[in-house]
Amino acid sequence: MAMNIIISTTCLFLLLLLLPLVSCTNNNQVYLVELGENNIKGDKTLHEIENTHHSYLLLVKETEDEARASHLYSYKHTFNGFAALLTPNEANNLSGMEGVVSVHKSQTRIYSLHTTRSWKFVGLDGPFDPLEQKSNETNRDLLTKAKYGQDIIVGMVDSGVWPDSKSFSDEGMGPVPQKWKGVCQNGTDFGSSNCNRKIIGARYYLQGYEKIYGPLNEEEDYKSARDKDGHGTHTASIVAGRAVQNASALGGFARGTASGGAPLARLAIYKACWPIKGKPKNDGNVCTNIDMLKAIDDAIEDGVDVINLSIGFPAPLKYEDDVIAKGALQAVRKNIVVVCSAGNAGPSPHSLSNPSPWIITVGASTVDRTFLAPIKLSNGTTIEGRSITPLRMGNSFCPLVLASDVEYAGILSANSSYCLDNTLDPSKVKGKIVLCMRGQGGRVKKSLEVQRAGGVGLILGNNKVYANDVPSDPYFIPTTGVTYENTLKLVQYIHSSPNPMAQLLPGRTVLDTKPAPSMAIFSSRGPNIIDPNILKPDITAPGVDILAAWTAKDGPTRMTFQDKRVVKYNIFSGTSMSCPHVSAASVLLKAMHPTWSPAAIRSALMTSARITDNTGNPMTDETGNPTTPFAMGSGHFYPKRASDPGLIYDASYMDYLLYLCNLNLTQHINLTYNCPNPLPQPFDLNYPSIQIHKLNYTKTIKRTVTNVGSSKSVYKFIANTPKEFNILATSSVLKFKHVGQKRNFVITVTANRDQLPSKCDPDKYYFGWYIWTDNYHVVRSPIAVSFQ
Repeated sequence: MAMNIIISTTCLFLLLLLLPLVSCTNNNQVYLVELGENNIKGDKTLHEIENTHHSYLLLVKETEDEARASHLYSYKHTFNGFAALLTPNEANNLSGMEGVVSVHKSQTRIYSLHTTRSWKFVGLDGPFDPLEQKSNETNRDLLTKAKYGQDIIVGMVDSGVWPDSKSFSDEGMGPVPQKWKGVCQNGTDFGSSNCNRKIIGARYYLQGYEKIYGPLNEEEDYKSARDKDGHGTHTASIVAGRAVQNASALGGFARGTASGGAPLARLAIYKACWPIKGKPKNDGNVCTNIDMLKAIDDAIEDGVDVINLSIGFPAPLKYEDDVIAKGALQAVRKNIVVVCSAGNAGPSPHSLSNPSPWIITVGASTVDRTFLAPIKLSNGTTIEGRSITPLRMGNSFCPLVLASDVEYAGILSANSSYCLDNTLDPSKVKGKIVLCMRGQGGRVKKSLEVQRAGGVGLILGNNKVYANDVPSDPYFIPTTGVTYENTLKLVQYIHSSPNPMAQLLPGRTVLDTKPAPSMAIFSSRGPNIIDPNILKPDITAPGVDILAAWTAKDGPTRMTFQDKRVVKYNIFSGTSMSCPHVSAASVLLKAMHPTWSPAAIRSALMTSARITDNTGNPMTDETGNPTTPFAMGSGHFYPKRASDPGLIYDASYMDYLLYLCNLNLTQHINLTYNCPNPLPQPFDLNYPSIQIHKLNYTKTIKRTVTNVGSSKSVYKFIANTPKEFNILATSSVLKFKHVGQKRNFVITVTANRDQLPSKCDPDKYYFGWYIWTDNYHVVRSPIAVSFQ
């Protein structure tokens, strides 16, 4: 099953039903205790902070042992307080004590975990890839300037790492950076020898998980930073994997040199995501809020430069309820770039995770590589299919049937055609190729059902919703997937032919496919429902069929109980894969521009992104229609151009506090900050994109750009808008005399009422963009507008 690690509604519902039973075993529950004394400045060691927290617990617990046993985590950077097991009475007593600001029960928020070709596709090749001479010099110049990410430290909050992979070799790397303050935590099958000059630190976090689900079943995962899932290993190698030649997925697909985008960057592993008890890995993972908050807290303390979080909540969370948002803001305060996946709940609108403006939020799109596995019909027609199934069917034709025609009698129409478990009649299936529809049930599980019934092959057919989105999976029998259009052709052939026969041809890797990139159907979409003043996602990056390192303890499909195949590299898809691409680009930018803030790095990536594909046409979605900023953000990232963006939209921690003042949320983030009066408008946060919800007639928006290009330069304003609104800038020309100089301008957006319906739908958005250009740099900002 391709990467789309979201806990199913059913599983989550059952887990939540079990929570009261866990709570009833004793009267202790997890509480977060917030203190008034501010330790964020870092003037106390963590040990001193823990002793302070223990002293509070001693006031409500009967013994010192009980106090220490009840303590779960102390937080230093992300949250001024601690997590502990308390009874409701103890929590009430603690809340009335001096120095305690609040004591509230921790809401059990279950977050979940949301390459040989992708780097070349975005113009950034690894050090050992064959290149044309001109491209070679240009790209090596970019990587050389960034020193391949050398000594930049990336914190990976994920499911751990498989340290034995060649992708994590430290051969030829220099000593661990002196700024590093982290540890290599011992655990099951993971010791200090598993850390090296590439993986410089590793920790794991179980307190929250075990307090909800009970002790970890060590048959299901390692009680250490070692990865038994594959997800964490995959994402870590995309960011900073070393160049490994002749790497490929099962069956030899995508063979080439696998390399991370910043192959000399250092990795710090923070394992905070664990299996659902009794479930296969492809059913999802759980990452509890207090475990993740502690992982981010430690990453800040340890000295990382970038934090990658390919994690999200199944639905958008308010800032005050979102530990990723809270932790990320404190990381940004320490000048740490935080990159998060947008989620895999697309193409539904309002579905994206991690919408905070201090986070880089990443969607997923394709690369110019596919895996063709055609279908040859007995009438001589060939239908295009796609697959990475490592099995061959042979040269003979076999009968081709619709799943709905070979099911047991009595199957409900709502469940028909999908090849769900125990729905196919072996007497009708044996020796045949079955066309199963996509839409219900796991894709790879369908091949197990066809296999159970004696079928020799599977064709996975798209419905109209999935359209042109054909995932690549390593099935258990010869299989290929087809688009909706080709599904209709196959259905028509079966209905019109007295003896339909087909042959599934072997799959092969095909490069330079067009059009690419296009948006992945699963990539979560805007608009941002947490704050309609902020356009999200920010950017898109390769997240479809990405080859990267894998654990040796989980099969390529993550179907734990059925898939016993072992691979060193695996092809996976998801915003979890696109997120580390942007993290790697952030590493390179931070190495090249060490004084740039996280906001500056985000701005460079966003304003330099591409909005066209390799045919020169606008990027499209799974339907073939032009995509919008609610899917691609500012566009598809392009690191080479981002390294020299010309202008940047910068923002500081204080700017974010002012923004939160407008939302009346500062008390949830910084207790000591007093909001000024009057406040700037929230839409005036200096962001590289603009979203306006319910525009009545006109709105003015303030922005500031900083010159990071030529010392003396002149930028002119150009706008591209739909007929529904106009964009003007005051001034329309910005002149700079030196690097670092700032210039303010005002954007005025005006509705063209004669082009709008008499009654506007406030949820219908129209899109445009504006740019500043000096005839060399193009600094693009998307804009989304709805009307009332």
